[in-house]
Amino acid sequence: MARIIVITSGKGGVGKTTSSASFSTGLAMRGHKTAVIDFDVGLRNLDLIMGCERRVVYDLINVVSGEANLNQALIKDKHCENLFILPASQTRDKDALTEEGVERVLNDLIQMGFEYIICDSPAGIEHGAIMALTFADEAIVVTNPEVSSVRDSDRILGIIQAKSRRAQNGGEPVKEHLLITRYSPKRVEAGEMLSHQDVQEILRIPLIGIIPESEAVLHASNQGNPAIHITGSDVALAYEDVVARFLGDDVPLRFTDYEKPGLLKRLFGAK
Repeated sequence: MARIIVITSGKGGVGKTTSSASFSTGLAMRGHKTAVIDFDVGLRNLDLIMGCERRVVYDLINVVSGEANLNQALIKDKHCENLFILPASQTRDKDALTEEGVERVLNDLIQMGFEYIICDSPAGIEHGAIMALTFADEAIVVTNPEVSSVRDSDRILGIIQAKSRRAQNGGEPVKEHLLITRYSPKRVEAGEMLSHQDVQEILRIPLIGIIPESEAVLHASNQGNPAIHITGSDVALAYEDVVARFLGDDVPLRFTDYEKPGLLKRLFGAK
């Protein structure tokens, strides 16, 4: 049975689209037919991170409005056989997204045999964000370990619990997961950043993963390459762990503890 997963946050710039790209890629790498949809109408960053911006001809709004069909708009990923991208529009208004149109697109994707449909939500609670979460079966709430980001994520959890179709119909609640990005154990140790335990204590939803702070993410994004493809990096391993946990594997948390450098490392300039 197909699952619709929204990846959302209360605050912009927390790594939501980066996570959408790597999470959907990771599912496809595990053999699951996956579609990832960019709901950030007007900005459209997902296709840049996925490296397919030059191949965009039709977008989500074209499909919603009936100007194109899904087969015309879906872009097959360069690296993963099972992954397809549905980009957002840069030129249309967010109000062009209608609940009926979004529902039709999602139902058509399900009919096409997609196992997972990832909705990359814009930040906050504007129209595009509400459209992205309305039909969700599960939600991955992305937050940085700092107070304003966590507070805004708490607001998003309230919106999911009140405005999703499942909430409106009195059905089973949307299953919620917490993803903490840009985590630095060294800064946590120094008291400059909330610990993952602090974030969980505030939000009270299950932790699906911790993505370490890394400059490699920016380099990968600039090259149109999802971070999960940075072979051997901590970031790629962390996203692989997230996908494994989502699929039910028992994977211990990594990248949470700060190991102080020994005397030799300190003497020779360890960071």
